[in-house]
Amino acid sequence: MPTAVREPRLVVFNEPLARGLGLDAEGFTKADPAEVAALFAGNRLPEGAEPLAQAYAGHQFGRFTVLGDGRAILLGEQRAPDGRLWDIQLKGPGRTPYSRGGDGRAAVGPMLREYLISEAMHALGIPTTRSLAVVATGEPVFREQTLPGAVLTRVAASHLRVGTFEYAAASGDRAVLEALFEYAAARHDPGLEPGAERPLEWLRAVAERQASLLARWIGVGFVHGVMNTDNMAISGETIDYGPCAFLDAYSPGMVFSSIDHQGRYAFANQPRIAQWNLARLAEAVLPLLDEDETRAVEKANGVLEMFPTRFREHWLAGMRAKLGLAEEEPEDAALVDALLEDMQSRQADFTNTFLDLTMKDPAAEWDADTEEFRAWRRRWMERRLRERGPAETSQERMRRSNPAYIPRNARVEEALEAAAKDGDLEPFGKLLDVVRNPYAHDRDLPRYSAPPPADTPRYRTYCGT
Repeated sequence: MPTAVREPRLVVFNEPLARGLGLDAEGFTKADPAEVAALFAGNRLPEGAEPLAQAYAGHQFGRFTVLGDGRAILLGEQRAPDGRLWDIQLKGPGRTPYSRGGDGRAAVGPMLREYLISEAMHALGIPTTRSLAVVATGEPVFREQTLPGAVLTRVAASHLRVGTFEYAAASGDRAVLEALFEYAAARHDPGLEPGAERPLEWLRAVAERQASLLARWIGVGFVHGVMNTDNMAISGETIDYGPCAFLDAYSPGMVFSSIDHQGRYAFANQPRIAQWNLARLAEAVLPLLDEDETRAVEKANGVLEMFPTRFREHWLAGMRAKLGLAEEEPEDAALVDALLEDMQSRQADFTNTFLDLTMKDPAAEWDADTEEFRAWRRRWMERRLRERGPAETSQERMRRSNPAYIPRNARVEEALEAAAKDGDLEPFGKLLDVVRNPYAHDRDLPRYSAPPPADTPRYRTYCGT
């Protein structure tokens, strides 16, 4: 059960999400603020709630650990008007059986970060868990310093993770593993044909969702920061927005997490780590793939070996769209790779480079231009001329694929600091409005699109646990 807090106060409420879930969004906004805050803090449970903390395991930085919801409580499920089922979970509502000495609490800054970044990801078209509300608790939480406490309400297609299957497998009880598989398959892959190959087809479907998700991450310069197996959702949604950030200057080896000392979860490593995580999932469900272990391993390896190819296909399709290309040519990968190599050598801003390609005349002289980049643009223009569709269609494809605005790290920290230290939500509200409209190319908001100065220290993010 959630542990009641002293003075809950609603900080932010996601009306569009509430309406999509079939909740009475207008009723929330008109109700007694104290009652609404009590609900989203866990002081009062919604009708029908049956609170529980989920058990799961996880490979954290490659090391297996038995975990569980140490600061999260699942209230129940909501059936949306479109028939889809959604988990409603409180994050930071107090201790659970899995807290392991922790306080089960969360701070305002990290919870507002999750709200902000998850809304940005949703607006960018990337599958993600979302945030319904953030409530300040009126109580302190103690980390490296004393921080104001908060509770976040998270919405997800489910909270089943690779680590959930690792936990079931570690129990040694096949009935538990089979029950978990049947539940996950029914919830996320109900169209799978019954039969002996159903677990293999399910594994293939999970891998395909991850290949698509990672390609979308890479396409907008997103770095998750802590891709442990307990942070990979079976649904194919992005989950856990702790030490995450977006690239400014393009750098394949960029790491933002303060605890990732070896660069395990660096930007360019993310597809490889996703495959590694899927291998742990395959190990967990091996008994379901085939009664013969050798055949089960062969089947699992068949799925895992296809992952880099499927990721590359998804990624290249996304990069073609970012360059205004619809058709496929053999040299497209080399064209993209040449651009990225040039961007890395110039330390060019990732988002703004593609934005410039979308909005500027590629034949004109650009600020801080180089001969190498001009040569690449000529090569790109020649490739675009071979597209059969009109130039306007190509341009529109780029506008849909290249955001004008992302959650710039400096603006994120500015907004979170103002909210957490001063209780000033104006910077947060302004930034939220911007990132909810990432493809608004007609908005001139240089404060939210400018990269940081070249001498800015490397950005660091923290888990908040």
